[in-house]
Amino acid sequence: MVSAVTSRQFLRDDLPEVAFVGRSNVGKSSLINRLLGRQGLARTSRTPGRTQAVNYFLIDRRWYCVDLPGYGFAKAARQDRQRWAELMDGYFRTQGEKKLLIHLVDAKVGATPLDVEARQYFAGLGLESLVVATKIDKVPRSRRVRGLVALRQALAMPEAPEAVPFSAVSGEGVKELWTGITAFLATSREGSPETGKQ
Repeated sequence: MVSAVTSRQFLRDDLPEVAFVGRSNVGKSSLINRLLGRQGLARTSRTPGRTQAVNYFLIDRRWYCVDLPGYGFAKAARQDRQRWAELMDGYFRTQGEKKLLIHLVDAKVGATPLDVEARQYFAGLGLESLVVATKIDKVPRSRRVRGLVALRQALAMPEAPEAVPFSAVSGEGVKELWTGITAFLATSREGSPETGKQ
């Protein structure tokens, strides 16, 4: 619907928003495409930091899937990083009561200091967030439980809800993630989605 590069372009039509955020190269675009069953909806790239705008996708005419710029892309120019930071800060501070953040953390890498800082920042703004451990297919099954526990502890997460293990390759975690999203949408005035497709 809109690719906002300034706060003036943010949509403010009172529809609930599910926003996806995480470090650059965390697998955000692949997750969105798998979740919504629309290959190529969110652009994927081998080059981190390609998403430089706040992209709104209208789903079922009831809510927005919002693809946010990744954080922590060190190769970007300082001026660009500052502009992206200001853009995201402006977004996070609008319509917070009708916004669910899907915070993506790379399951193979684990929670980095940037992930911890982002988690604390979201909590400080009072934003509801759901943590998703991406690329879980790259973690040996013998290490998954230990890795997810370490992730929860690093992010100071409560016992519940736990981080959702997710794989855009195998589809693991799609159902569980939809459960969390649907629960959020059910509390909004617009209701919950009938399907996961646009």
